[in-house]
Amino acid sequence: MHELSVVTSIVKTAQQEVEKINGIRVVEIYLEIGKLSGVEMDSFHFIWPQCIHKSVLEFATLFIDETVGKAKCIECGEVFSVEKIFDNCPKCNSPFKEILSGKELKIKKLIIK
Repeated sequence: MHELSVVTSIVKTAQQEVEKINGIRVVEIYLEIGKLSGVEMDSFHFIWPQCIHKSVLEFATLFIDETVGKAKCIECGEVFSVEKIFDNCPKCNSPFKEILSGKELKIKKLIIK
């Protein structure tokens, strides 16, 4: 389960940041997870409570910004929305594209007490 390693990494990073400033716990956590990142959000939300139990994130409020997929066609230059990484250009049907957004997977902000 990919989501388990993602959440475990988030918990570890939050723990390190809390220790760095001699904090107590995280009050709020803001994540940016792109729709093309490969994270299955239902699985993420399922595993989240189990992974944060007895951690600095246990009582934190979780905010997630799910960024949409955008791509630019290499062939014709069209910028278009992408729901799946293998979507073709709607203008020329080319499979060749540059992903502009949607692959993000990062902690944007932690509010630490």
